[in-house]
Amino acid sequence: MLRLFPIWATCLAYAITFSQNSTFFNKQGGTMDRHIGQSFQIPSAALQSIISIVTVTFIPVYDRVLVPIARNISGLSSGITQLKRIGIGLFFSVISMVVAALVEKKRIETARKHGLIDKPNATVPMSVLWLLPQYILFGIMGVFGLVGLQEFFYDQVPDALRSLGLALYLSIFGIGSFISGLLVSVIDEITKREGESWFSDNLNRAHLDYFYWLLAGLGAIALVLFVCFAQSYVYKNEYRSV
Repeated sequence: MLRLFPIWATCLAYAITFSQNSTFFNKQGGTMDRHIGQSFQIPSAALQSIISIVTVTFIPVYDRVLVPIARNISGLSSGITQLKRIGIGLFFSVISMVVAALVEKKRIETARKHGLIDKPNATVPMSVLWLLPQYILFGIMGVFGLVGLQEFFYDQVPDALRSLGLALYLSIFGIGSFISGLLVSVIDEITKREGESWFSDNLNRAHLDYFYWLLAGLGAIALVLFVCFAQSYVYKNEYRSV
């Protein structure tokens, strides 16, 4: 059980990233042009459904296309191991934050170009569809990361402790969300002392892009550590398919 802890700890970075889709992504979308067509205006929170749609769509592609290809290469019935699946999820979490940072930088530049920096309630003339790539990436990282984590922690504990394995999986997202909130509070206090907060109520003067770059950096470090811990875990548990 103790050997699972390093992997559990590195996956907290994945959970911190995953918690952004229901918080700052919504806040970004609320400042952008949400019109689809002439009269329909989509709620910013509705874009979260893209994650579920991508997940449901991509799972059959994963099972019917990617797994058979990987099975021919690796010889494993599952195509890739659980740890590799989690690692791919971590990789996509880093990519999603890089994309989110670039989109947010573009949004701020658009607001500045149109003289909206000090008009937080004005709609930035930039389509909310610019957020689609980061939501799509979240859906893909869920197919790999969420499923991989659940399978891994459920499979790697003794049969009598299956419920504990599921609890370990769920605790990653609970504690990850808590750390995300703590991180935001600390950064907010520090940046307010030096000028405008990264999380200012006026999102046009805030720097969510800096925060996303920070999360991308933390995710990259976590990915490197995860690879090291995963190799060590496999070496010590050769009798299990991980």
